[in-house]
Amino acid sequence: MIELRSVSHWYGQVIGVNDVTCTIGPGVTALLGMNGAGKTTMMRLITGQIRANTGSVRVLGHDPFANPEVYRLLGYCPDVDAFYETMTGREFVTLMARLAGFSAPEARRRADEAIDRVGMSDRADRRLAGYSKGMRQRIKLAQAMLHDPRIILLDEPLNGLDPGGRREFILLLRHLADEGKSILVSSHILFEVEQMTRSILLLHRGRLRATGDLRVIRELIDRHPHRIRIETPQPRALASRLVEWPFVLSVSLEAGGEALEIQTREPDRFYGSLPELVEQGLPILGLSSPDNNLESVFRYLVEA
Repeated sequence: MIELRSVSHWYGQVIGVNDVTCTIGPGVTALLGMNGAGKTTMMRLITGQIRANTGSVRVLGHDPFANPEVYRLLGYCPDVDAFYETMTGREFVTLMARLAGFSAPEARRRADEAIDRVGMSDRADRRLAGYSKGMRQRIKLAQAMLHDPRIILLDEPLNGLDPGGRREFILLLRHLADEGKSILVSSHILFEVEQMTRSILLLHRGRLRATGDLRVIRELIDRHPHRIRIETPQPRALASRLVEWPFVLSVSLEAGGEALEIQTREPDRFYGSLPELVEQGLPILGLSSPDNNLESVFRYLVEA
């Protein structure tokens, strides 16, 4: 549905995206990258708000730039708010439906239906000025889907949602994907992406570093030593046991003596074996991994 071929766009001396080539089909695809990676620039290219300096962008076979025929097939939830704050949520979504060309009765029907799908029916008649960040995100999704677009683009849509709201939002995206829609969701949080989809595009400093199934990226990362920090009141006793495990590459004691850092190439096997130590009376108070974050993913991909 969406094709980018050797696309670059820059703002003066600053590069937004650099020589990006990819194809995005039906289902949920995550556009993953740190802040400033070029995600919003890529969204704006696809939605026709800006034109590529080099390369070509095609949405359903057409150039999206300043193309109303393409706009009718797109739903867009931007990363920034642009509300009429004195309106209610229902008035705003209804207005968006009217601007899309629907009659007044049809606009009201579609607005009510979209608001209900995003779980905002009980709050839709409150003024937008009093909405929380999460409520604003839901209303933006409602206006993006009210005209039943074939493609929906969501720029950091989970920002401001509580855990329950995120779960509901992700379930809704899956339902929309099951209906045959193509959904592109940008995020800078790896954990969020893993709950949404396995299909990803990884942007780093404007370049597309990896595409495809998230499990493949995970396998690539696991080729490198994986660091895990363990908090324990008995670090030396725990270290003496860990060095016996063949999949543990190294064990080091942190300054202060209340934690260990280990390296392993088989993190799943390591985590699966930890309960044995707890059952044997070795206390583990906390676990964390400096490598289980998006920054480390990009570092590994750049080094690979």
